[in-house]
Amino acid sequence: MTLIPGTEYEGLPLVRQGKVRDIFDTGDALLMVTTDRLSAFDVVLPNIIPDKGKVLNQISVFWFKQMEDIVKNHIISTSVDDYPEAFQKYRDALEGRSMLVKKAEPMAVECIVRGYISGSGWKSYQKEGHVCDIRLPEGLKESDKLESPLYTPSTKAEIGDHDINISYEETINIIGRENAEKLRDLSLEIYNRGAKLALEKGIIIADTKFEFGILDGEIILIDEILTPDSSRFWPLDDYEPGRGQRSFDKQAVRDWLTNSGWDKTPPGPELPQEIIDNTSNTYKEIFNRLTGETI
Repeated sequence: MTLIPGTEYEGLPLVRQGKVRDIFDTGDALLMVTTDRLSAFDVVLPNIIPDKGKVLNQISVFWFKQMEDIVKNHIISTSVDDYPEAFQKYRDALEGRSMLVKKAEPMAVECIVRGYISGSGWKSYQKEGHVCDIRLPEGLKESDKLESPLYTPSTKAEIGDHDINISYEETINIIGRENAEKLRDLSLEIYNRGAKLALEKGIIIADTKFEFGILDGEIILIDEILTPDSSRFWPLDDYEPGRGQRSFDKQAVRDWLTNSGWDKTPPGPELPQEIIDNTSNTYKEIFNRLTGETI
């Protein structure tokens, strides 16, 4: 699948295209547009998920505001009225799924926090008794809550490549001890607050990942935060350790892809319409539960 945006953005200065986000240069700032593309296993799939981009963008805005006293973020504005004039003619395409952001220098690690043992962490624990070289107690069951959240950083992958788990010591080699400590501490603090707030809404945040950048010598939060694309969300009322959990994120897509026999290399297979519709509705439901609003 090509990631070139549609003609609705023709002529705009595209500077980077990620798995889900298109980033445009406005001069003094960047305009980040969250599309309806879906990636799984680090591969962009050929189908879009209707309204997914609006959900991701607006959930991030919600969480950025919740964390402002912990760490600054990159948002300048989410109102199209504040965008440069060249972008305002695309108001219908940008409304609800975009934000004007500061030009921070992205840091070279992704910050993953795991509060429950699931996914690749569970597989690693079953096989080796640890998660990313962190030894865990014997006898844990799938989806168990961990005694304390684990910080397990990874490298940042280019499109089509896979993130690689690295040790905390390796992050020190990459970004320096002071920055490594700051990212670890911020990640755990943000996760703990977000997990507590979500739990009050009947949602378990099993794990998540954050990205940070440097602006004027200060670490700030960038990209997205605690969304269904960057996190595993489980309904509290259906939670039961010892099995996989019903999920409010794209886990249903991951499960279908795994069972399809796809080898997880590009290109990804076409998704059934039922999976597309269910995933779209799931994204909207998590937004409604967290914010009390609707898309």
